[in-house]
Amino acid sequence: MNWYLDTFKNKYADFSGRARRTEYWMFMAFHFPIIFFLSFLSGFLEELGFGFVPSSLLIIYALLSFIPAMAISIRRLHDTGKSGWYYLLSVIPYIGWVIVLIFTIKDSEPMQNKWGPNPKGPNIDEINDIGNPVEF
Repeated sequence: MNWYLDTFKNKYADFSGRARRTEYWMFMAFHFPIIFFLSFLSGFLEELGFGFVPSSLLIIYALLSFIPAMAISIRRLHDTGKSGWYYLLSVIPYIGWVIVLIFTIKDSEPMQNKWGPNPKGPNIDEINDIGNPVEF
């Protein structure tokens, strides 16, 4: 839950940098069930005659979560060495989202790339500083 909330609070529209697989999939582990639950609830309550109010909850959540979901997906693509523009592949019917899914499943690039250091561990500068005196 902390990964999910952290994305909303601290990285809402942060399209730069990198996101580990853990950060990405923990966000999605909460995001997709919320979407499915609100969709189910919306359809169920509309069948009972509650009108458009239940759909409003789904629409509000979708609008609020669209930017952070896109941002974390783009940061995840950065972590695998892909440009954020690859996210646009997801609009291609049937196959596009599968390609993006494969990219998000891939492991991180092990070292620093043009989007920043590997979020899993020390970057090359830290490794090179091992054994050097610390400057204050």
